[in-house]
Amino acid sequence: MRVSRLALIALLSSSAFGITPAFATTPLVPHRAVYDLVLGKASDQSGITSLAGRMVYEFNGSPCEGYTVKFRFVTQIDEGEGTRMTDQQTTTFEDAEGKTFSFVTKSFVDQNPQREVKGTATREKAGLKVDIEKPEKNTLELGPTQFPTQHLVELIDKAKSGETFYETNLFDGSEDADKVMTTTVVVGKKTEANNSDPEMPALKGLAKDKYWPVDIAYFDESKNDGEGLPEYRISFKLHENGVTRGLVMDYGDFSMTGKLVNLSLFEQPKQQKCDK
Repeated sequence: MRVSRLALIALLSSSAFGITPAFATTPLVPHRAVYDLVLGKASDQSGITSLAGRMVYEFNGSPCEGYTVKFRFVTQIDEGEGTRMTDQQTTTFEDAEGKTFSFVTKSFVDQNPQREVKGTATREKAGLKVDIEKPEKNTLELGPTQFPTQHLVELIDKAKSGETFYETNLFDGSEDADKVMTTTVVVGKKTEANNSDPEMPALKGLAKDKYWPVDIAYFDESKNDGEGLPEYRISFKLHENGVTRGLVMDYGDFSMTGKLVNLSLFEQPKQQKCDK
């Protein structure tokens, strides 16, 4: 399942090219968020009868130092004839200028190691160069793109300016780290939570903060299948400091929801001018 993209958007600079530092316009709060996952809907074709799990997302860094994301996604899936537990663990680092992005993802099924993908992506004038170390050494040349934190900063900046729809590209190192995804982003009107919001207890000091409802569709342009359908969609509530909640991940045959159950805000670095 292509779940790692959620954390790596939150897990999105006007096209971010030529901006130094890339994250200067929007301060993002370092934090740790925990989400409970449950099955939303499932077609007969999916074979899924139930799903439950937990996602832990930890975001650290600053516009001067760059940003680190640690992400763990554990699900128990019942497919009628048996259950399986999947465990995906991802660590990424995006440098302060948004030029390089390192990533490592380890996947487990029923606690048995299945796959490790590790590499570094570098934005160059002609596009993106991806040096993969694992599972085997390889170098790929991909089209121009952004990295996840740039993608998030762009989204917040556009939402603040009142833009409600736009398209952009994203590379996050997920799966085989071999493609750039096209994303279409829809931003709703900024609103505030009401007292019946089930995530209110976890929000604590952010309970009165307004948020934007956001929907992002992800397209794999390399397929050229003519259908024009997204690989999947993600909807969520986005706070101005980068915290996301109210997650809905729709993969077509099935969907899952993520409810924020715990939020820890870390000490935010003091605003300072970055050394060139």
